[in-house]
Amino acid sequence: MLIFRRLFVPLVFSFATLIGQSQSATTANVSPAPVENISLNDAIQRALAKNFSIKVSGFDASIAAAGVTQALGKFDPAINGNYQYSANASPGYTDPNTGLISSAINIDTDTYGLNLGGLLPFGMSYQVGVTSTNTRGTFNNYADNYSTFAGVSGTLPLLRNFGIGTTLASIRIAQVNRGMSEWEFREAVIDTVTNVIFAYNDLNFAYANRLSAIRSRDLALQLVDENQKRFKTGSASQYDVTFANYRAASREENILFAEQAVRQAENYLKQLITDTKTPGLLSEHFTIEPPPPAPVVIVDAAADFREALTKRPDYQQARLALKRDTINRRYQHNQLLPRVDLVGGYGYSGQGGNFGITRQQIENKDYNAYNWGVVVSVPITFTAERGRYRSARLQERKSETLQEQLEQSIVVQVGNAASQIEIVQKRIEATRHARELAQETLDAEKKRLRAGQIDSFFVAQQQEILSGAEVSEARAQSDYHKALAEYDRQLGVTLEKLHISIDPPK
Repeated sequence: MLIFRRLFVPLVFSFATLIGQSQSATTANVSPAPVENISLNDAIQRALAKNFSIKVSGFDASIAAAGVTQALGKFDPAINGNYQYSANASPGYTDPNTGLISSAINIDTDTYGLNLGGLLPFGMSYQVGVTSTNTRGTFNNYADNYSTFAGVSGTLPLLRNFGIGTTLASIRIAQVNRGMSEWEFREAVIDTVTNVIFAYNDLNFAYANRLSAIRSRDLALQLVDENQKRFKTGSASQYDVTFANYRAASREENILFAEQAVRQAENYLKQLITDTKTPGLLSEHFTIEPPPPAPVVIVDAAADFREALTKRPDYQQARLALKRDTINRRYQHNQLLPRVDLVGGYGYSGQGGNFGITRQQIENKDYNAYNWGVVVSVPITFTAERGRYRSARLQERKSETLQEQLEQSIVVQVGNAASQIEIVQKRIEATRHARELAQETLDAEKKRLRAGQIDSFFVAQQQEILSGAEVSEARAQSDYHKALAEYDRQLGVTLEKLHISIDPPK
């Protein structure tokens, strides 16, 4: 034991001296830069403006909105123009009576067309325009012979692809996807705001932990001073002085650990509330205001469950996913039908040696023309259609099951968040009482030490207990703020509670 004291005491004094010199040099050579002080509301507002997760989710919402515009484009009418030339040559035929072979037959054809076409919401496709054909050849000495038609024609599905529901399926799916992306954007904002609240309170706890470490060091130094005085009067031994110095030196390491925890907590909060992406982020420093005392809240998980079903973004996304899959299942069911299309057209025609004559006949409505018919197409096996329908039906059932699973998860998550609030409230009371008792005990131990009834070991031990009690109380306070924020997130009411209004990017 004597050898241990001889080797250990100089080492402890040397370590304490080096730490003191290092702190003095740092204080003398580095002038502190002004540090910004921010509140929790400041941190949240910065996150709303600069957080990358929110920005990325905003792009997804904009992309989904563009998808609706793209789907609506199926009803945009289009102007179509065409020109086609064809030449057909065939050999002459042999007259059975004379045995003479006629001359070869050549026919040249020019076809012109200009129309406006599109699709109607109930599935009918239409064309309004003019078609003109100029046919000439050896049969008429290559004289122009125009045949022109102007009017409207269309194709109306009677089974497959018939009806507003089928035609609008792609648009409705795009609208559902847009709704899902808007809820996803809201979820990203809620998660980010909640994470900011967590990080803010974690940093505040890191401050408290550092303050407790410094206070523990200061108490250890007070014990050193007191033991030195008692050593001079002969009421304490050299061992008491050495042991007190050892504890004071070891408290410095705890301060360094606490300081590192502060830096890490600060960096994580900076990552949430800034968009700096250079190493300069690490040199930015700020302090935070202590969060206001959290009110005592009484929660009822069973009553709040229904509110969670109406406001939680993930549940609303699940509902919309089921709606999307139902639309797709109905569309794929329609595709099991054979294709039966009613086709027809009505208008006016003209015939003449030039286009002007035929156009005048059409304008005068001299000759009307119409046609109608039915086009039927029946796949032999419907293999592809049956496969797509079965896949869509199973996907719909899967979405129903996922929604039910999520409802169960919400029950558990809301219940856990509620119980967390209740437990932390009790922890706050317990840790506060423990810290008060630890302080009273330490004061009593100091009096006993001065009276010579105990040695410094018991005072040092009680200082450790007090330091741990202070940290536990600070952690409970931080956890309570986080528990309230988590409960709001589980209910989906974070933004309403903080009076935050958001609009998805367009």
